[in-house]
Amino acid sequence: MDPKHTHSVKLNDGHFMPVLGFGTLASEGVPKSKAAEATKVAIDVGFRHIDAAYVYENEEEVGQALREKIADGTVKREDLFYTTKLWCTFFRPELVRPALERSLKKLQLDYVDLFIIHVPVAMKPGEELMPKDANGKIILETVDLRDTWEALEKCKDAGLTKSIGVSNFNHKLLEMILNKPGLKYKPVCNQVECHPYLNQSKLLEFCKSKDIVLVAYSALGSQRDPNWVEKDSPALLEEPVLKAIAKKHNRSPGQVALRYQVQRGVVVLAKSFSEKRIKENFQVLEFELTPEDMKAIDGLNRNFRFFKLPLIEVKNPRSPSWILITQITKNTASGVEGA
Repeated sequence: MDPKHTHSVKLNDGHFMPVLGFGTLASEGVPKSKAAEATKVAIDVGFRHIDAAYVYENEEEVGQALREKIADGTVKREDLFYTTKLWCTFFRPELVRPALERSLKKLQLDYVDLFIIHVPVAMKPGEELMPKDANGKIILETVDLRDTWEALEKCKDAGLTKSIGVSNFNHKLLEMILNKPGLKYKPVCNQVECHPYLNQSKLLEFCKSKDIVLVAYSALGSQRDPNWVEKDSPALLEEPVLKAIAKKHNRSPGQVALRYQVQRGVVVLAKSFSEKRIKENFQVLEFELTPEDMKAIDGLNRNFRFFKLPLIEVKNPRSPSWILITQITKNTASGVEGA
């Protein structure tokens, strides 16, 4: 393997994805400039996989950081792996390419490395990220995700993205894409919430069987944003098992949680805007957990989600959108995994 791909996984389309990614979602109230500063620090530390999204509303700042690090010779564009995501208001096939082009314009890049469907719920098109009716309810619309996927395939063919994938899909939704008549490209990845309290073991096994990489977000628990996370959620990094393993290896509980994913064959995203933590997070490539450590962490699974989709109500509770939302938001214990 090429030395630059040492800490990477080969995707089903032949491209390589670094196993450790830097997340750019900022907490509410954090200035957008912080995303640029943190991204530059992450690149200086060694991160080459940058995970972003249109809905994060900071792609201009992140793009500026990438261009500055390319301009000062720290990295070349081809060394970076940049992910952006298709937001729910752009799922109509004719809106997919313009959405990607909008991100590319903000980034001032010619292409992204990965373009993924962010959440499998279509919303009313327009400039509002969360379109709501007069009663404050999210306005959904019915779009066949297989048609959306075909539009992503065309973006890949046009050279606007190297790879295409999905996020927040359960195995049934993945099968819907995989069984699509005339499928040209399989999703290279499925990005989902994944951590020791929600280890997604069944979904991971399914994805591996289909040569789809599982990418973990909220791998350290969560930033505890009250818009998405219940205030009484458990603090993953205070978990005694993780703390004991961390002490044994002279590492932090966060490093242990990240290393756990890497050793399971999961690509893991680490998000922090603290220089100290960014450096710590990258050091997970420098040590190994024992089989006993891995087994102990496996035992922490409780099918607990930190990330909760806001309650979405629609007028017709039997509409395809409603059924899909109830599938996505069900706890994995009810048999729906990896949504």
